[in-house]
Amino acid sequence: MVKAYRQEHVYKHPWERVTCASWRKFADPENKRILSHILDVDTLNHSIDPSSGKLYTTRAITIHCPGPWFVRRIVGQDICHCVESTVVDAQSRSMQLTSRNISLRKFIEVEEKIRYDPHPDNPTCWTVCQQETSIRIKPLSALASMAEKVEQRCAERFLQNSVKGREVMERICKYLEAESSGLAL
Repeated sequence: MVKAYRQEHVYKHPWERVTCASWRKFADPENKRILSHILDVDTLNHSIDPSSGKLYTTRAITIHCPGPWFVRRIVGQDICHCVESTVVDAQSRSMQLTSRNISLRKFIEVEEKIRYDPHPDNPTCWTVCQQETSIRIKPLSALASMAEKVEQRCAERFLQNSVKGREVMERICKYLEAESSGLAL
């Protein structure tokens, strides 16, 4: 099952300003409070293609996993690692970002594509942002993995409960022994 959606937004700011803001959105301390699910962002590499002049950048993004606590517990982690690949073509004034999760892929695959271009009606003052996101839950593998985790947790609980059960049985046996001998415990 794939959940996909598209959004478009017009920034009433020039392309240069909007793309600069895109680079800074994770670094601004005020935004860290607002984007509290973003735990860390690291630039892995960046290069400029000498023939085309395009900038290529790859960043690692660590986020706090959304969802209920019991799902995070079953999955075994509460953070997700993502990779963002960016291509900036200053000549054509286009910036394209593609982000994908690299952890939790046996449960979910998320891909987000964002593109910033000058708005066709006002290219010097406005920027159009097009965003496409697809989310694919892998139910069969997730259920299999979830079942495995649940089985493991049940086995651990069973072992804990069987120790308690043996302690209770020992106590009752001692009580019955004392009762048959006429001794009170």
